[in-house]
Amino acid sequence: MPGPVVSFESLGQRYGAKAVLALDPTVLDGGITAVLGPNGSGKSTLLKLAATVTEPSSGSIRVAGLDPSDPAERTAIRRRLGYVAQDDGLPGRMRVREYCNYVAALKEIGPARLRRRWTAWTLERVALTDHLDDRIRTLSGGMKRRLSIAQALLGGPDLLVLDEPLTSLDAEQRGEITRLLVELAAEATVLVATHHADQFAAACRRVLVLEEGRVAFDGVPRELAARAEGHVWETDVADPMAVCRAIGPERYRCVAQTVPAGVESAEPTVADGYLAVVRFRPRP
Repeated sequence: MPGPVVSFESLGQRYGAKAVLALDPTVLDGGITAVLGPNGSGKSTLLKLAATVTEPSSGSIRVAGLDPSDPAERTAIRRRLGYVAQDDGLPGRMRVREYCNYVAALKEIGPARLRRRWTAWTLERVALTDHLDDRIRTLSGGMKRRLSIAQALLGGPDLLVLDEPLTSLDAEQRGEITRLLVELAAEATVLVATHHADQFAAACRRVLVLEEGRVAFDGVPRELAARAEGHVWETDVADPMAVCRAIGPERYRCVAQTVPAGVESAEPTVADGYLAVVRFRPRP
């Protein structure tokens, strides 16, 4: 069965006089949705709202028809929710296994033997079984991130909200976590904010691109990649008129509104399409 439907109705959020999010009616109905956008575009704000961490300034949210502004319904939502915040905020003095058992108790998973089974399963899924009794403060940044993901999986939630879950992970670990999320998305709704556009290119059912708090793109990954069609090339010298990223020793991938004369366009990727949407807005 797919995960719960999450709907945002004319959602708005303000900090002081600044509007950081203004979302038109949007529905998430299972699978993985990746949320891309520059820093300050509203990605973390959107995820905090979906995770019931904060309340919207205007509009409404529903998770499986439940209203998080109602205390009883908010509790019901949180019972089926797994959340990874942008900042791990882990208790450094606790040990890895002890922390997961503690979170499992907070999630009302019982009895104790069932909490232990869930703890063992989640830590195995994120490859932390060799660190069960390590104090959290001794873990590397990547291990801490994987521990944050492990605690979100406790109890088998059918709504996962993850803010930059691939931060601090190496390429192999990013691939493993991506595969894990794809597996879980078969039975859950997964909302992921990420800067790793291409990492989710083949994994996501849907991509949202936020720009200044509004949705600049909403579609499938191949449609996002197509936004950069005819605007991408590779070169040995970075072009100062384009957005360029290194792809090898003295080799760059460039995106701009106009490809220089005599240069052959490259096949666009999701990351290229993202840059086209937020930086250049190429002609359709």
